[in-house]
Formats: sequence, structure tokens, C-alpha cells
Amino acid sequence: MIPLADRVLSLLAPPLCWSCGAGARPGEPLCGDCRRALRRLGPDPVALAGVEVWAPLAYEGPARALVGALKYRGAAGLAGPMAAQIAANAPTGLLEPSIPGPPTLVPVPLHPARLRSRGYNQAERLAAGLARRTGLAVLECLRRTGPATRQVGHGREQRLAGLGAAVELRPEAPVPPHALIVDDVVTTGATLAACAAPLRKAGARSIAAIAFAKTPGR
Repeated sequence: MIPLADRVLSLLAPPLCWSCGAGARPGEPLCGDCRRALRRLGPDPVALAGVEVWAPLAYEGPARALVGALKYRGAAGLAGPMAAQIAANAPTGLLEPSIPGPPTLVPVPLHPARLRSRGYNQAERLAAGLARRTGLAVLECLRRTGPATRQVGHGREQRLAGLGAAVELRPEAPVPPHALIVDDVVTTGATLAACAAPLRKAGARSIAAIAFAKTPGR
């Protein structure tokens, strides 16, 4: 249910679609046309950089606009509806306790300098939203080190080279036996590979990944 304060605010300043700027329903980040324009990817995960990854949406159009707003426009509140989209469409078993054990949500870490600038880690916000909807635990066991280089616009090999030594296990952090890496978007798979490597080295028995959107064709 939409809080009363939000309903009053929507009357004074009607919500706008984060993709096209048209009017949107209260509590909805996209207008009806942009919601219908979302390209859904289906239930099957794909192997990318040695990690099985699933995302509900193609990284294009309105989905790309939501990722950009969450990451670069300070729209931290979008993590809730984006996590709801993931949870509602996830393949059976991916976000559910299972034998031999439930997965633990491991958000992709954000470099400390970028965290100070942005004020939050969008992957952690998505993981928290998923935890509220599934009951799964969140474990921030990874950290970024080294210079805060941006990966946008780099090819897969460049991204791997820039990330390979920059993600490590936090000192004294427990290692989840079944890790489910959480990110907002998957493009080349370089970030997943960089996150999976220290988890695998530390003894994680299974590693998979989940995101809000994925580059088509990957």
C-alpha cells in the first residue's frame, strides 16, 4: 500500500517515468508504455565468464534508464521496485532455500571512493531488497581495492585486467558455501569473474549471479 504522505505528494507533484518523463502511477518508476517496452529474457540462466548468471530484463531502453538512474542520478529508491522485478520473475529455486543449503546474497562491492561520492552501493541496495522479499541472508564479504577506475566503455579484456586484482575477500569475513552474486547490470561478465575468483579460492562450493538487466546476446 502506498503511504499517505506519498499519495499526497503525488497529487502535488505527479510522479514521472524515469525513462521517458511522462506521467507514471504512484509507486511505479515507469509509465505504462515504458513498462510494456521492457524486453524480458526468460527463465534460463547463461554461463558468462565462468559464472551462471540470470537477469529478467535486457539492458536496453527503459531497463537501461532505470539502471542509470539508480547508479548515477541518486535514485536509491528504485532499488525496491527493481528488486521486486527480479524476485517476481526469478527461475524456480534460484532465490529459494534448497538442498544442500540456501544461497547467500553477495553484493558486488563498490570502491570506497565511489561509495563516498554516490552515498550508497546500488548492488547492496538491490541485495537488501531481495532479502526482504525472499528471506535470504546478505553477506558483504567482498571489497574493492586499488584505484577507482571506471569500467564503462572498456572491452571485456580491459575490464578483466582492471578488476582482477581489485576485488578481494574482506579480512576475517565468512565465506558463504553457496554464493549468489548480486549486481544491477551484467555486460561483459568481467565484474562477475573478479568477484567469483576470491570466493572460489576461499572455498565457496557453488557460485551463481543475479542482476536486474543483462546485455542482450551475452
